[in-house]
Order: sequence, then C-alpha cells, then structure tokens
Amino acid sequence: MGLHKEASSSSSRLDAAPLLPHHGHGGGGAGHHLSSQPKTFANVFIAVVGSGVLGLPYTFSRTGWVAGSVLLLAVAALTFHCMMLLVACRRRLAYDHPKIASFGDLGAAVCGPAGRHVVDAMLVLSQASFCVGYLIFISNTMAHLYPVGDSSPSSPLLTAKAIFIWVMLPFQLGLNSIKTLTLLAPLSIFADVVDLGAMGVVLGQDVSTWLANKPPVFASAGPTEILYGLGVAVYAFEGIGMVLPLEAEAADKRKFGGTLALSMAFIAVMYGLFGAMGYLAFGAATRDIITTNLGTGWLSVAVQLGLCINLFFTMPVMMNPVYEVAERLLCRKRYAWWLRWLLVMVVGLMAMLVPNFADFLSLVGSSVCVLLGFVLPAAFHLKVFGAEVGWPGLAGDVAVIVVGTALAVSGTWTSLAQIFGSSDV
Repeated sequence: MGLHKEASSSSSRLDAAPLLPHHGHGGGGAGHHLSSQPKTFANVFIAVVGSGVLGLPYTFSRTGWVAGSVLLLAVAALTFHCMMLLVACRRRLAYDHPKIASFGDLGAAVCGPAGRHVVDAMLVLSQASFCVGYLIFISNTMAHLYPVGDSSPSSPLLTAKAIFIWVMLPFQLGLNSIKTLTLLAPLSIFADVVDLGAMGVVLGQDVSTWLANKPPVFASAGPTEILYGLGVAVYAFEGIGMVLPLEAEAADKRKFGGTLALSMAFIAVMYGLFGAMGYLAFGAATRDIITTNLGTGWLSVAVQLGLCINLFFTMPVMMNPVYEVAERLLCRKRYAWWLRWLLVMVVGLMAMLVPNFADFLSLVGSSVCVLLGFVLPAAFHLKVFGAEVGWPGLAGDVAVIVVGTALAVSGTWTSLAQIFGSSDV
C-alpha cells in the first residue's frame, strides 16, 4: 500500500495488493474466490494511496488550504470518472476480447500494438518516477536526520542527499537482481502497517503543534501555484493501472462503481485532512516532506526511519513492471541483470539531480500521470463507443482529452521551471 503503487504493463499483477485473492488453476472464477465489497474498498485504498501524501502539506503551503482542498476533491472526482471509463471499455469489448486483464491489454484491444506500446511507455515512466521519488524521500530524510558531507558541495552528485543514494545503490542493485517478487511479497503487509502508523503519528503531531501555536496561513494562491498543486494532487491519486484487475476481482461487479466512488471519496477526505493539518500546524515553515517537520524525538525519528526502510525494500517491487517491459522489448523476455542494474543507476542519478521532493511529484503528476490517468482513458472510451454515448458523452471525452493535454503541457512547464529555479538557488 501506501508508499508503493504497482501497475503491471501488460499482465495483471494482482499480488501487488495483499488483500487480493490468489486463484489456483482450477475454478478461478468461483464467486467465493473473488473480493467482497470491503476487500475491494481496501484494495482501492492500497492501490491509490502513495508517497504523494507526504508532499501534500507543503503543496497546501503553496496553493493555500482552501484551494488545495478543492483541488484534491476535483482530482478525485475526475480520477474516478476516468477509471470507470476504462471499466466501461473493457465491459464493452469483453465479447471480442475476453482476456483483457490490464491497462496494456485494453490499449492493445482498442488501438492494436501501438496502444499497448503507449500504455507501456507511460506506465514505465510512472513506475520509474515513483522510484525516483522514493530515493529522494529516503535520502532527504536521512540527510535531515544525519547531516553528512560538505554544506556547499561543488556538484549535485556530492550533496548529503547524493551520498546516501550512493550508499544505497549497491544494496538496490542486489535487491533488483532478484528474479521473482515472491520473496518480497510479505513487505506489502509491513508497508500497510508502517504507512498507516506514520500518518497517524504525523496527524497527532500536527494537531498538538497547531493547538500550541497557530501560524498565519492563507486560503488560495495564483494560477501558477494552482498548476503546481494540480500536479501533486494527480500524482497522489495515481492508481489507474490497477483499476481493471481490481474490477475483475470484485465479486459483485454491479456494485464496483459505488465501492470505488466511496473509496475515492474517503481517500480525498483523508488527503485533505492530512494536507490541511500539516499546513495549519507549520504554516510557511512546512517542508517538502512533512515528516522532517516533526523534530528529533524518538517517535518521530522511528516513524521516519520506518518509512525509509519501507520504501527501500518496496523499490524492487515498483521497478518490476519496468523490467518486464524492458526485458520484453530488448532481451526477448529473458532475464537481464545488466539491464536492471543500468535502470537502477539511471533512477539513482535522477534522484540525485532533483532538489525537492514535492517539485518532483508535481512534475510527474503534471506530465505522465495526467496523460495516463485522464487523457488515455478518455481517448480509449471515445474510440470504443464513438457517437453511441451521445453528444454529452462525446463532449465529455473530448473535454477531458483537450483539458488534460493542456494541463499536461502547462503543468510540466511550470514544474520544470520550479525545479530548475530551485537548482539555481
């Protein structure tokens, strides 16, 4: 859960969510093997909630607490809508394409090999970007807790953050050389416990800090900051790659939409509370990773180290879809340790060069996640249903495509300007 999200590119990796049932070779379609509504609710929570939550308080300090809350609700509603577009597409194509198990499979069914390649490319970029975010979080947290190195290094590859990434890389090369995810599967439950505990501790600290000292805050900022916040919000709700496997595993598919809507609404309220309380507690002093605002008490240090350990061991799981696609395209589906090592090194170098955690979330959310979560589902729905949905449906799909593309371009530009501006400081 929480700080990890896995979306398989071409095949359904249902073991990414620990509550999903594992089917044997016989009777996989039996109703008692499928997920009840409470399990579906929990699995949606697991698939969606991610590391973006830790950047929400800082984002609220940029957008304002009212604008940030409205952004979260709007993005949650649009994400739900686009998830249901994918579900509608699969249901419509089920007769001619009964084996659609993933987003990539749907892309192939709708647009042929080109559709699969586009979805694969977006999922690879998003998964690799999540791992970059993990390394930024771990290294920034460790540098905050245990300052090392020169305070004014001559190269971004020699900063305190970079030193911790260099230390982690040999261990990550070893972990990412593991062929199967089976050995790492128990970490899913550990991740769930750590993430929920961390959020509880942070919220408790936020409330006590706010009651003791109420710093000045503002409600809303200008368009540039809103675009920045939009990118982080989209990143925080990214989970589109798991919606088709989740719907396939739902025992009562007629109620899947309602369960998904309820889960997304719950997540939106939780995100809003977490972001607003973090900002209200620390005001302008809110940092890009809210856990670094907690001080150096034993509980806060334990929470930060627990999150770091969680992300450290989750990274190989997150990189697996990247290896799946890369090895399929470059090595004819054969295991290639050298390719995995190369990709890990690229992810590590990217993490060293990005100065700010929340800035990176905004960039990924504005670019890859907007295209993957909004533009592609609307485009597939438009192609599958065409004029059958009527003018309101057509207008809705076209609006999502046009607005999503515009937001991707403008949001990416804004985020890049922020990142390069931070690098120059």
